[in-house]
Amino acid sequence: MKERILKNIAEIQVSGKSTIELYNEISSAVMREISFTAPATDKKSAYYLSIEFLIGRMFYNNLLELDILHETEEILKAKGADISLFEMIEDAALGNGGLGRLAACFVDSAAGLNLPVYGRGIRYKYGLFKQKFEDGFQEELPDDWQSFGDPWGVRRESEARIVKFADGEVRAVPYDVPIIGKERINALRLYQAEGDEKAEKISEYLYPADDTEEGKLLRLRQEYFLSAAAVGELIDAYVALHGTDFSSFPVYNTIQLNDTHPVLSVAEFVRILTSTYSVSFSKAVSIAKQVFNYTNHTILPEALECWPQDYIRKLLPEIYTILKKFDAAEHREFRRNGVSKADEEAMSILRNDTFSMANLAVYVAHRVNGVAKIHTGILKDSLFRPAYAFAPEKFVNITNGITQRRWLQLCNEEFSALIDRKIGCGWRENIGLLSELKKFGNEDSVIAEFAQIKEKKKEQLADYVYRKEKIRLLPGGIVYAQVKRLHEYKRQLMTAFAILEIYEKLKKGDLEDFRPAVFLFGAKSAPSYFRAKGIIKFINEIAKKIAADDCVNKKLQVVFVTDYNVSYAEKIVAGSDVSLQVSTAGLEASGTGNMKFMMNGA
Repeated sequence: MKERILKNIAEIQVSGKSTIELYNEISSAVMREISFTAPATDKKSAYYLSIEFLIGRMFYNNLLELDILHETEEILKAKGADISLFEMIEDAALGNGGLGRLAACFVDSAAGLNLPVYGRGIRYKYGLFKQKFEDGFQEELPDDWQSFGDPWGVRRESEARIVKFADGEVRAVPYDVPIIGKERINALRLYQAEGDEKAEKISEYLYPADDTEEGKLLRLRQEYFLSAAAVGELIDAYVALHGTDFSSFPVYNTIQLNDTHPVLSVAEFVRILTSTYSVSFSKAVSIAKQVFNYTNHTILPEALECWPQDYIRKLLPEIYTILKKFDAAEHREFRRNGVSKADEEAMSILRNDTFSMANLAVYVAHRVNGVAKIHTGILKDSLFRPAYAFAPEKFVNITNGITQRRWLQLCNEEFSALIDRKIGCGWRENIGLLSELKKFGNEDSVIAEFAQIKEKKKEQLADYVYRKEKIRLLPGGIVYAQVKRLHEYKRQLMTAFAILEIYEKLKKGDLEDFRPAVFLFGAKSAPSYFRAKGIIKFINEIAKKIAADDCVNKKLQVVFVTDYNVSYAEKIVAGSDVSLQVSTAGLEASGTGNMKFMMNGA
């Protein structure tokens, strides 16, 4: 396959073509030769449901995974083209922050480990949004990531299905995106909503503004759209292979719920089994408890989906009936087992006329996991304490991780080469082998070579920032980075206050031996999160004040990069000296961003 792909690429004519034309031709040359690994019919496959998949730019990563990145670079160089041209291609920004990037790393790593794990999400027409600053304030522009074409997405028209709401029907058309490993290529299946104008709004924007009832109902439509499309497809596939005895469904299928957004899939699963196949409600729930697992990513109340029962009744009357049955069944089970009134209320699926998706997920899930030891402890001791006391065997810790191929091999070729020389290439498949680097911790020659690499990555970062922002970073400075979603608990504001303190002390001459420092921020605020947008403005004003002050601007610099995304992160994590991970204790569930910096020696 590798030879065929390279032959196809070598035959492409470069002269007279735009970067976009070349991007689509090379990508299509790859797609013609690869084939997706279908789920096995005789063993279990896992399906990872997530409202976000922050997969970033696929071009370089896919060529890397196919082991043809350097050969492609050489072919293009011989034809007078530079592979770095394709950095102008927009990221597929189908996610917001850690949740979506974790989902992408998860399916990426699963393919790398030859595991049958298939993602299910939404093919948004527009990504999160493109960010620009006007007088220091964030402004949002549509992120039309498909304007460059989508050569990596394969439309499966024949597998489209209907999703029904009380006020109409929507076609869910799947597009399969390759997630490439050495021995298999799994499909990340993204559903596009098609139909009338109202239907197509479902997959128009990631996280539409929900500060109005209309916006909230659109979010609900999105979550059910994904849930119904994914679960309906899996049930149809099972019936085609095994018939309508669903007792073996858990033998062949497991469904991972990435946070609370896809939890309606539980109710949809039971709805289909009971209404279409006449399975009793209790039997359907029993099967669901063997199929679904739930990952909690945060303890923040606003991130734990809760839907007013009036909304559910209005849009999804059959799901409303199922959720009411779930609530009644849960209460009966708790009373049989002597659960206190207070604990029963805390775990109730229907509370204060609102359906709690988190409580439904915890009640049904075979396993409930937090994403770091401390975070899982908080779930057990606080957020889901009554549920843990009732069913402690459900709760496990699965610490989040990152894929080393994108976040080290791809974004830091120089450091990767050093690692290869010292411990071999096995770390690219087995990240644990990186621990062998410890034995070189006191070798001056290795430390010196790493320091040279870090300086080179800082130069590359500075060049990238200049191309994007037309700002030159202070040469020779320590680069501090705080790049993550803009939220009060992430405490970018605290860093801003610390910078102001440094500024005042420099002005007074109190920091005589201060080494020049660059503070890099990268973050987007939700459009309706006005306090977070105020923090962005505040940091940009600090940056402007320092830049205009000749007494300090040779020692201190603040840069808030625009439109921070995965591709920007690849440059920043490799070129930074210090990662500022200062989120409020207990609220940062895992902090995978910090792992990327640590892997690159920050």
